[in-house]
Amino acid sequence: HFDYIIPDELLPDIRSGVQVFINFKGSRRRAYVVGLTESSDYPEDKLKKIEGICEKHPKIPDNLLALAKWISEYYCCSQEQAVRALLPLAVRGGKVGHKTISHYSVKTVEDAQKFIFEKGKKNPAKKAVLEYLLKGIFPSKEVLKHETGASDSIIRSLIKENLIIEDKRKIFRSVFSEDAVFLAVIPHELTEEQKKSVKLINQVFEGKINRHVVLLHGVTASGKTEVYMQAIQKCLDTGKEAIVLVPEIALTPQTVERFIGRFGNLVSVLHSGLSEGERYDEWMKIYNGLVKIAVGARSALFAPFKNLGLIVVDEEHENSYKQDEAPRYNARDVAVMRGFMEKAVVILGSATPSFESYSNALQGKYILSTLNKRVDNRLMPDIKVVDMKVEMLTKEKHLIFSEELLYRIKDRIDKREQVIIFLNRRGFATQMMCKHCGFVAKCSQCSVSYTYHKQRACLTCHLCGAILQAYLKCPECGATDIRFSGTGTEKIENMLSEFFPYARIKRMDSDTMRGQKNLYEKVFREFRGGKIDILVGTQIIAKGLDFPKVTLVGIINADVGLHMPDFRASERTFQLLTQVAGRSGRGDTRGEVLVQTFSSGNPAIQYALRHDYIGFYKEEMEIRKLMKYPPCVHLITVFFKGTDENETAKFANQFLERIRPSAHKDILIAGPAPAPLSKIKNKFRYMILFRGWPMKTLRNTLRNEILHAKKHKNVSVYTDIDAQNML
Repeated sequence: HFDYIIPDELLPDIRSGVQVFINFKGSRRRAYVVGLTESSDYPEDKLKKIEGICEKHPKIPDNLLALAKWISEYYCCSQEQAVRALLPLAVRGGKVGHKTISHYSVKTVEDAQKFIFEKGKKNPAKKAVLEYLLKGIFPSKEVLKHETGASDSIIRSLIKENLIIEDKRKIFRSVFSEDAVFLAVIPHELTEEQKKSVKLINQVFEGKINRHVVLLHGVTASGKTEVYMQAIQKCLDTGKEAIVLVPEIALTPQTVERFIGRFGNLVSVLHSGLSEGERYDEWMKIYNGLVKIAVGARSALFAPFKNLGLIVVDEEHENSYKQDEAPRYNARDVAVMRGFMEKAVVILGSATPSFESYSNALQGKYILSTLNKRVDNRLMPDIKVVDMKVEMLTKEKHLIFSEELLYRIKDRIDKREQVIIFLNRRGFATQMMCKHCGFVAKCSQCSVSYTYHKQRACLTCHLCGAILQAYLKCPECGATDIRFSGTGTEKIENMLSEFFPYARIKRMDSDTMRGQKNLYEKVFREFRGGKIDILVGTQIIAKGLDFPKVTLVGIINADVGLHMPDFRASERTFQLLTQVAGRSGRGDTRGEVLVQTFSSGNPAIQYALRHDYIGFYKEEMEIRKLMKYPPCVHLITVFFKGTDENETAKFANQFLERIRPSAHKDILIAGPAPAPLSKIKNKFRYMILFRGWPMKTLRNTLRNEILHAKKHKNVSVYTDIDAQNML
């Protein structure tokens, strides 16, 4: 931040959070006031004056400014980066405003009638407009032009002659498609477990329990959403506001439908899929107190409520709550802090809680509430494992689908039930490989192989976005039978179409969902309406969604992710299997899950088969304690990126030597060493890992070094506090 002098005439109006005009490096800029002080470290004659206040611009609430200060300190980023995270660009940029719509009426009946009688024959177009408006109608411009055939110039001329009046009214842009219908959702009869959870949460609201965070550990389809809704109603009854976070845009259509069905126009929606204008309108609705509930993805956490009473973080274990660029905050953890700072209740909900949250609950830092049964006494899905090693022994070549899975799919389609086929990977094939010389098509700028996409006959790098035409022959040995290894969603979709030509199949991943507004919403409605028999997809379809007609879930290659160089690999695999399995059997028919794997004995898979979260947690935590990994300690990673590998490694070592004195003896240091993904976008990547507790002194030193030390011209450095991704 920078210091500026407040002119005397602006003193009464300058407050923290106000947007002002300043002169910065010779140009007029907008800036936010983040604090006031009596003096500066710089001489007064060196300081410039604030030039004015952006009066039409919303002020950042004090509660959010305080939160931004904490984010900047904890996540080792600048205050500017933290403040930018609070506000959508549409709000802070000043280029987007309210949308207006014009309506028209005659100024006076007498003048309109006089014009018609005296000049109507010579001006038939104007006469038609006046006669239409004299019916007492108050139309928009579009309606007026359609009904009378008038042009814009005719309407402007009538306004200039003081015969008609234009009334401009602010309207809110709709974030929903035109055919969106929201059915009323009435409160359900609660199960005994739900009643206990609601009672517990109400006691927290009433201050009878000295904790503000509730971890709601409920199996899939146990009715967590209904508990959230009853908690929100309690919050509204006390005159306060609520935020509901969902992990990604794909989950918002169904979630929003439920909340609007229950709470109507009290709900606002905030997520990255909105246009700038829609985002501006939704934010301003909250800011002006027109709504009481904000539902959305990560950024909805910063909804500018002034009297916040509740934050719900649904699927709190989700990795997408962690921002992957500065400020690299975890929305779940910031939600806990915002709740603490504003005395709001925080509910973290999941069928597979993060180890961090479950550990906090066991230690008494959070209150634990458990839902062990599905609503209406529905049975948990029957999960079966198909060992693909055994399957391969009976086949001449590697198959994507086991015979049992194909049989089960046919059986469910014949019964007019629905099927989900899940694969945690995009594309037609994972690699383009020559079986003669071993050549693998790899990105020249990144240390990963290309993914082949059959529909476009191209190779794509999912790290840097590079794209090139697929090879017709091996560039190394010239072999023309270069083949594709691995499996992608596109390939699965094509094969299913061959096996079941009569089935209605839809693929849903980030490739097919790109570029078309409200496409998630459209596909989900089609699937729920029974217009799709088989839905093929990646993580987009894995979590949080409720489709009662789905009775079979097939998981292809459950091993994907198990062998990643990340200590959370087993935890994530267990979570994913459990969440995907939870999409099955949410109606009256018991669900089935078929898991195809080459690692059938892996604990993550075995515990997922038994729906045994606690057993898995206990076994995995023994390893975490032994290896000193989170949640037993805190983890900080520092990444270095540079075009020259030796230069990058040298700078990383120098950086560590400057930092080392701030790391006490109980902090373990690993590296500097090449990152698992050692090269991305033609830049070499090195990393240092710090593990231990407490970390405050080290964190402060890292922040100071990254923000204020002299920068290296060829090597960039950033830190990731409580890192979720080790790649």
